[in-house]
Amino acid sequence: MLNVINHSNDPYFNMAVEEYALTTLAQQDDCFLLWQNRPAIIVGRNQNALEEINREYVEQHGIAVVRRLTGGGAVYHDLGNLNFTYVVHDEGKGFEFHRFSQPVIKALATLGITAELSGRNDILIDGRKFSGNAEYRHRDRLLHHGTLLFDSELAVVSASLNVKPQKIESKGVKSVRSRVTNISEYLTSDVSLGNFRQALMQATVQEFGAELHDYQLSGTDLAAIEQLRDEKYSTWEWNYGKAPEFNLRKERRYDFGEVDVRLNVKDGVIREAHIFGDFFSNAAIGDLAKALQGIRYRREDLLGALASLDFAHYLPKLSPEDFVELLLA
Repeated sequence: MLNVINHSNDPYFNMAVEEYALTTLAQQDDCFLLWQNRPAIIVGRNQNALEEINREYVEQHGIAVVRRLTGGGAVYHDLGNLNFTYVVHDEGKGFEFHRFSQPVIKALATLGITAELSGRNDILIDGRKFSGNAEYRHRDRLLHHGTLLFDSELAVVSASLNVKPQKIESKGVKSVRSRVTNISEYLTSDVSLGNFRQALMQATVQEFGAELHDYQLSGTDLAAIEQLRDEKYSTWEWNYGKAPEFNLRKERRYDFGEVDVRLNVKDGVIREAHIFGDFFSNAAIGDLAKALQGIRYRREDLLGALASLDFAHYLPKLSPEDFVELLLA
């Protein structure tokens, strides 16, 4: 397994490194990355970035906003947060959050901390979240990554994100601050972030049964990554995009996440559609939205348009019938 060395704290560059590892480096061998960002909000692939952030606070404090490849919700990164990424052969088992949470849980156990995977993609200590995880598939490769709050500025998490009340209520807690915690709060001895990195690397070797071989990015690698950063991850089009004007909004929170659909309906026909949310998808959700365009806004026509799609690729936990029910609610 390649241990891809990356000391950059540039969030735009680091998102590009992940994609490059997935599409290029992982063709040689499985990859493992540990990396950190300067203060940044990393929004999920399917989210409306402008609605996820406290824009005034983010701009005043110079916090970067970057869209990632994976689904799920927005997260805050700073230098007190450690990010981990695995890129491995896709075994076709669907989402594998349990598999990739094990090295984290085992590394913490060596430090005297008990952690557990909870819900769809969170790792908790004492009922409080310190790690969120997400996945993305590209051909025969699976990218899994997660955050690890080690000693982050938790007050900034609350101030920079617009977490919707129904999401907080679904967790049974009162605020963003009460939902999250730092690993450092549970350490009983003087353990540095560097010590924790080493523990996680050792746990990765044990869990996957593969040695980590340091891989230094070459000049060719860096040139390709920088081009990807400049042409994609640092652009307004990728990070914010043009959310369409709409005259209908259909939104519902399910146990697998929020689905938020915006529709322009004129003369009984859907002229434009866009789908947002913090759900996980195995396909480009924009393709599902395009399938709705030009369709009459009535049940039988909507079901007919969806019948030609492999709907489970887009919203694995929702049936076409339930999706149409949402659209017509």
